[in-house]
Amino acid sequence: MTGRATVSLIIVSRHRPDCLHRCLTAVSLLDHPALEVLVVADPASLEIAGRFPVRTVAFDEPNISAARNAGIVAAAGEVVAFLDDDAVPEPLWLDHLTAPFENPQVGAAGGFVLGWNGLSYEWAGGTVDRLLRTAPLDCPDTAISLHPASAGKAIEVKGVNCAYRRQTIAALGGFDPALAYYLDETELNLRLASEGALVAMVPQARVQHRKADGPRRRADRTVTSLFDVGASSAVTLRRHGATDDEIAVARTEMLAREEERAAAYRRAGRLSAAEAEGLLATAAAGFADGLTRALSPLQPLPAADPGAFRPVPQRDRPQVILSGRPWQARQLRRAARQQAADGAVVQLYLFSPTTLYHQRRFSDGYWQQTGGLFGKSSRTDRFFRFWRFASRLLREESRFRSGFRKT
Repeated sequence: MTGRATVSLIIVSRHRPDCLHRCLTAVSLLDHPALEVLVVADPASLEIAGRFPVRTVAFDEPNISAARNAGIVAAAGEVVAFLDDDAVPEPLWLDHLTAPFENPQVGAAGGFVLGWNGLSYEWAGGTVDRLLRTAPLDCPDTAISLHPASAGKAIEVKGVNCAYRRQTIAALGGFDPALAYYLDETELNLRLASEGALVAMVPQARVQHRKADGPRRRADRTVTSLFDVGASSAVTLRRHGATDDEIAVARTEMLAREEERAAAYRRAGRLSAAEAEGLLATAAAGFADGLTRALSPLQPLPAADPGAFRPVPQRDRPQVILSGRPWQARQLRRAARQQAADGAVVQLYLFSPTTLYHQRRFSDGYWQQTGGLFGKSSRTDRFFRFWRFASRLLREESRFRSGFRKT
């Protein structure tokens, strides 16, 4: 492959049309010269997708691995990228994420994931071994780094923000359909590791992930079922040759981690003692189920049809930065919505004369950051620091500039 690759962006969505609309609104602002978007979704969500210049694949089963494979089969790009429907990318996300594929040795790339407040990292790289033990990855937070994987130890990239060379993962059989939810990308990364894949970590390829509620999670992000966590753990261990003794140890370690999570929920008043006990029971039941699931050999997926590639129309979009005080919020938000509707990429900053912590999110077609002029926006900030408005604005805008403006 020479030059920039053609890219198929695959978004799986099921029964979350509002999330999908928000996601696709942000995706419509992506700046990439050769991009097609495929939405794999249920009928109601496909109606939402029909409002955007995307290709669609009908799929309404609770199995994210099978849904992603359906997207890969339809994808015509040389690279397939993945984004969750409850995440939003910055405009230059895909441009950064796919740049490493100019190196023909790179098989996968992963970006950094911003969490609920839009400012702190939920994910910034790591490794995982075949017994599902994780470890941090030494990678810079300002430049692309390349990491060779090895058999039994993978470089982790997260399904919410990742890309793979299509030919490579199609030959491996794509995602494992035995993993309906959880560890789907981890298991694929382990298979890539067995091939000695070179994986790029791309810190400037950022998405914000505001985990949506659903059958396994409440609106306050409290997990209500760990059945699939247990089941997918057992399946992945078996798929990668764990012995009975290793499986037993991994089960104990998994349950210990989930017990810590349940205890944290109890301390926060989000679960009762009985509910926490029930949550742990779902993990154990899922693990037992995963030990009995049939593991069929993974068959290669069909080759791509380059003639099916349908690029998203690109346009030059002006960059607009608006800022002000909370008492100007109504006027500024009205202006932000209007300029976004007119095709601009808009960022709005609202600083109050307080020490309130900052939040950043995408809604109504634009990015908005709110918080105290003297408050924290980074974990390393002091609780209070005196700022002049112009200096604070420059500092906050510069933190995200790489995701919005090409240098």
